[in-house]
This record gives sequence, structure tokens and C-alpha cells, in this order.
Amino acid sequence: MKVMTGFHPIFPLFLRRSLPLVACGYLLSACKPSGQEHGSGASAPPPAVTVALPILREVIDWDEFTGRLVSPETVEIRARVSGYLDKVHFTVGAEVKEGDLLFTIDPRPYEAIVQRMEAGVASAKSRVELATQELENVAKLQNNGAVSAEDYQRRANAAAGATASLRAAEAELREAKLNLEFTQIRSPIDGRVSDARITKGNVVTDGVDDESLLTTVVALDPIYCHIDVDERSVLKYRQLHREGKRISAQFGKVEAEMELTLESGFPHKGFIDFVDNQLDASTGTIRARAVFPNPDRLMAPGFFARVRVPGSGKYEGLLVPDRAIADDQGTSHVWVVGNDNTVVYRKVMTGPIIDGLRIVREGLTPGERVVVDGVMSVRQGQKVTPEAVAAPAGEATPKGVEPPSPANPGSPAAKN
Repeated sequence: MKVMTGFHPIFPLFLRRSLPLVACGYLLSACKPSGQEHGSGASAPPPAVTVALPILREVIDWDEFTGRLVSPETVEIRARVSGYLDKVHFTVGAEVKEGDLLFTIDPRPYEAIVQRMEAGVASAKSRVELATQELENVAKLQNNGAVSAEDYQRRANAAAGATASLRAAEAELREAKLNLEFTQIRSPIDGRVSDARITKGNVVTDGVDDESLLTTVVALDPIYCHIDVDERSVLKYRQLHREGKRISAQFGKVEAEMELTLESGFPHKGFIDFVDNQLDASTGTIRARAVFPNPDRLMAPGFFARVRVPGSGKYEGLLVPDRAIADDQGTSHVWVVGNDNTVVYRKVMTGPIIDGLRIVREGLTPGERVVVDGVMSVRQGQKVTPEAVAAPAGEATPKGVEPPSPANPGSPAAKN
């Protein structure tokens, strides 16, 4: 078998002459340092990150619950006597004071009854006076033996009957005057009145059915918020009370804060003043009541609200900006910058957010620099260029740690 060497006779001559040059160029490029490929011999600088020191501060954990606002006093205004509604005296939706006149029922029929009862009382008084005078006369005659004992007893019974009739007439007069007074329907409390359910000229009747309801008045300042507290939280609060770390609402007022649906930061400050005496077994909750001032009357019964109460005693906690916390499959961690500017992965256990800062329960110590901005660009053991940021506005510098500053060479940020 004949082995063919060299190029085929038909292979182009110019290609045969250029192949050695191509091979030499390839070998030269392979030997060229990779750092000089783009004309630069320096490696990439460490990524820049911002770091902050944890803040050591006395804090309290807060537990949040949902609830509804309730008026402390709600009154259904109903007629106590029947008659034609003569006048409506209030502006719908306005605030009224205790004793303000709301409705007037035509008083003329009741005035006539009062006048008739007054006449009846006057007549009964005349009969009493007559019977009393006759009894006194008979008593004198009986002493002289001119009148029998039976006549005297008959006069005495007549005088007693007249006195009883007078008392009955006076009672009827008082009832008639009360009914006349009830024709003027007044507000029993301070509060905001609803609309008039029955208007002028209609007949109103006394009673407790829907047809007798004239309007409602609700008190607004202060205002209540009813919340249902779960059994686990109730037991926790009572245990804290036993340990002397937190007072129970059964024995004193507990601080409470509230926010409405469109609010944030729990701007309304109040207190828990009542806890029910038993747990609802069907829901596993116990009813509690919080009281909040409402001087501008903007909060109304029925509003949805979120209420938070202290869930622990006071303790010193480490706080870091919430954006410094990263999550990895349900595990929270931070990146800590060492003295040699090397970042280290640190698993932490976190708590609630307080004033925009996250509580770190475990995993950090005061004085350690935590990466705040640039978390996504760092890796374990990587060198970084840290830039210290001051503590958030309104927060104190951590106890025993000087604030990081280029002018403070003793600070952790300035050691590198």
C-alpha cells in the first residue's frame, strides 16, 4: 500500500506557502500572558462595600394583633311615649352634648292629661280635708258619748280612703308630668349623632322594635379597640408577670400602640385596660380592650386596626440595618468584615424590626463591622474595600465602641 505524503497536486500553491506563517502566529499568541491580552497588567481591585457597627440599645419586643374600633358608649335613641313627631332639633352627623334636645313629640295631648290630673289632685285634697274635719268632729262627740263607736270608725275609714285617693291622684299626676317630659327627647351622653330615622310629621311609638328607633349617638373620645389574644400569648404574658419582667393587664395598664389601615409606625398611643375573665374555648382566644385618645374624632367605631403590645421585658439588643440581613434557604446571615478586610459568612438569629433596624439575637458581637450595601457582590474569604457609614439618625453609638471614622485611628474601620 502506497502512503501519500505532502500536498495533493491540486492543493493551491498560495495556501501551501501561507500555512507555516499561520502556525507560527498561533504559537506566539499562545505564549502571550493573559493579563496583557487587553493591554493591562494589573488585577481587578476588591469590591467597595459600606459597613456599619451594630447598635447596642435597650429594646422591647412587640407582639401585634388585629382588632376593631368600638365606641365606649353607644345609645339607641327611642321614644318613650307615642305621638306625632313635632320637630327634629339636631344636624345629622353633628356632635351633641349630654342634655341636648334632639326630638320633640307633640306635647299638647300630654299637657291636657297633666291638667286633668292636677284637677284630680285638687279634688282629692278637698275630700281629704272634708273627711279629716268630719273625723275630728266625731271624735269630740264620741268623748261626750253622743256618737257611737261604729260612727266614729266609719268616719275614720272615710278619712283614710280620701287620703289614699289623694296619693293615687298625685302618683297619676307625676306619671303624666313624666310623659309630658318624655315628649322632649334629649341626648343622654356626649357624642356624635346619626341621622333621623323618623322625620317630622310621622307617628312615633314607644317600645324597643326597629320602628321606634329615632337615631343613635356614639361616644368617640376616647375610643376602644377590641382585640382577641391567642392562648400562647396570654400564657407568655402571665409568665412574664410572675418573673417581674412585665405587668399583666389583669393588674394594671399595659402600654399599647395602634395604626389604622392607611397608617404606619403605630402613631396612636394608649393602653390595655381590660382583659376578659375567661378564654373562649371555641376560638382559643381571650378578649382584651385597648383605650386610645381620639381628640380630633377622626377614628370611628368599626375601623380595622393593628395593635401592638410589649411582648417581653426590656433587654439590651444588637440592631443592624435590615438590608444587611440576607436569607439563604430560610437561614438568615450577614457578612462580617475582619481586620484584614476579608469578608466572613456569619449565620445569625434575628428578631423584629424596631425603628427601621433589625434585632440580631445571636451571631454578632458589638464592634464587628457588618456589610450593609454591596451584600450581593461579596463572597466568603473575599477582600473588600470597606467604607464606614454612621449610625442611623437618632440612634446612639454602640456602647464601648467608638464610631468608625478616618480621623479615629483606633476604630475598627481605621485599623486597615
